[in-house]
Amino acid sequence: MVSSRSNKGQSSASIRKVVENRGFDVESPDGKKQLERLVRELNKKDREKIVASALQKFIDAEELKPYQAELIRLQAHLEATGRKVIILFDGRDASGKGGTIRRVTRYMNEKHYRVIALGKPTEDQRTELHMKRYIEHFPHAGQIVLFDRSWYNRAMVEPVMGFCTKRQYRRFMEKVSGYEDSFVADGKTSLIKLYFSVSKKEQQRRFNRRRNDPLRQWKLSEVDLQAQELWEEFTKAKYRLLKRTHTTRNPWWVIRSDDKQRARLETMRLILSLVKYRGRGRKLDFQPDPKIVIPGDIECRRMERAKRRHGKFVS
Repeated sequence: MVSSRSNKGQSSASIRKVVENRGFDVESPDGKKQLERLVRELNKKDREKIVASALQKFIDAEELKPYQAELIRLQAHLEATGRKVIILFDGRDASGKGGTIRRVTRYMNEKHYRVIALGKPTEDQRTELHMKRYIEHFPHAGQIVLFDRSWYNRAMVEPVMGFCTKRQYRRFMEKVSGYEDSFVADGKTSLIKLYFSVSKKEQQRRFNRRRNDPLRQWKLSEVDLQAQELWEEFTKAKYRLLKRTHTTRNPWWVIRSDDKQRARLETMRLILSLVKYRGRGRKLDFQPDPKIVIPGDIECRRMERAKRRHGKFVS
């Protein structure tokens, strides 16, 4: 099933706009009566908008379900064989990492996966090896661990925001690929590195939504508030990240995420195509869309061509 959504695809926002334009107050004590009146008074155009939006949300959810079922099969295989999977979700703020993680894990067995989103390091952790606090959360046999931002904070957010020294940054970039090789050296661990790439315009739109929505305001961080102003610095950090830490053994995969639905679907396809497991469905297409999923070395070369053409990196 293929979604017909546009790049924005804001089904809930479309319904909200129709409701607000009709003067419906969700906090009113007579909200039920207002709702009944709203339904009676909706014109044909507004009814069609609401139906289309609701159907789009349903179609999007249904489109993911066959791949979510495959992820359950993958999880069962890991449990049976004792294999382990580590998935890194990195990238710019508001690039869709958290939403994709929620869809990937939606129907998984909670006993056999963990989502790790670490906060700022403690004073004790600052004196230890940077990788240590991440390694402490690595999967046991049969588990999947998904990092919502990973040790690559040291390559992106920390140097741009001044949260680490230049020496700490250089040392990390020199050592990280060797550490990752050791993580997968047992032959039973898979490491998948995902970089979610959102456009500057779409990032700004998502930030604005967070500012105006009391249910999302908690997502705005100190880094978020400066992300647009420091866009070029984060772009340079992205290039250095891909140039230095994309390896044949542990490559980066860049996920174009302006369209959240496409990013979520293609991320699932990518994970399922990278980890071998028994019982794979034969009717599904597991080949990621090359317009959405780009190998890190190819993205790096694209950025280099853009710099030669425009005098700066474009991301």
